[in-house]
Amino acid sequence: MKVLVTGGAGYIGSHVVRQLGQAGHEVVVYDNLSTGYRWAVTCGELVVGDLADEQALEAVFRAHSFEAVLHFAANIVVPESVSNPLKYYSNNTRNTLNLLKAIDRHQIPYMVFSSTAAVYGMPEQTVLTEELPLAPINPYGASKMMSERMIMDVAATSDLKYVILRYFNVAGANPEGVLGQATPEATHLIKVACECVTGAREGMSVFGTDYDTRDGTCIRDYIHVEDLAKAHVMALAYMAEGGKSDVLNCGYGRGFTVREVIDVVQRLSGVEFPVTETGRRAGDPAALMADNRRISRVLGWVPDHDDLDIIVQTALNWEKSWQARKDA
Repeated sequence: MKVLVTGGAGYIGSHVVRQLGQAGHEVVVYDNLSTGYRWAVTCGELVVGDLADEQALEAVFRAHSFEAVLHFAANIVVPESVSNPLKYYSNNTRNTLNLLKAIDRHQIPYMVFSSTAAVYGMPEQTVLTEELPLAPINPYGASKMMSERMIMDVAATSDLKYVILRYFNVAGANPEGVLGQATPEATHLIKVACECVTGAREGMSVFGTDYDTRDGTCIRDYIHVEDLAKAHVMALAYMAEGGKSDVLNCGYGRGFTVREVIDVVQRLSGVEFPVTETGRRAGDPAALMADNRRISRVLGWVPDHDDLDIIVQTALNWEKSWQARKDA
């Protein structure tokens, strides 16, 4: 297919673009490079543009006969969304609306949307199914929830098919070292811990040690970015083969505590860095894991990197090479 990938120069989008190219798809990446990089686009064509620029977006749609759109472009930092909500409703929700207008005008048949477990908020369950009510507790989650609803509503009045993928905690890097997370001031635990190993950070904090978990720290479901990317490529094939629109959790269905993750990073790196224990952050549930039975059933998705050591080792390898590249 000829595929438009918004945000394809970013961390997750670039891994998906690479896999799309390997699968034989013709890719056009549309990215404003605010958090992405030209070098991260390893397949297809890069068009530098912003989804807020409806004229530039329309020009891209007119120049290409797209059969599918994969939409990654978004801001994703939860604390920033709380302090600057309008940025998130503008860049995430409004810009998804702009994209949907173009998709509807040009009658694009397939869409894959990058969503998040943050749409569930703080449910009582620790293993989350797709049927749970959506109750986001921050503007980031709310902005994604509204985007999901718009996609569903457009699909209800058109021939658009969609797959919405709700990510849990994405980590790791391309095992060959071609791609990885280069986002400035990233907040993801494994990325932060790897930056401590390389000296890019002097140390890190653990927020909350009194949760009702096996060691008092939060439990999260970590998914390797390559397994997540694989789900997007499979979602595209699923729709092309006649599959119905669906919403799917992306996770492994098991979790690790913050302390366990830090221990793995220190063990694999051989570096013990300073870790400060501090109070809980508002809105952090004790444990969140994906019920992934639906994605396994619908797409036939089977992960290839379901091992915390693999996730951390690829992240460490990438971080060392990325810091060396920046220092060169």
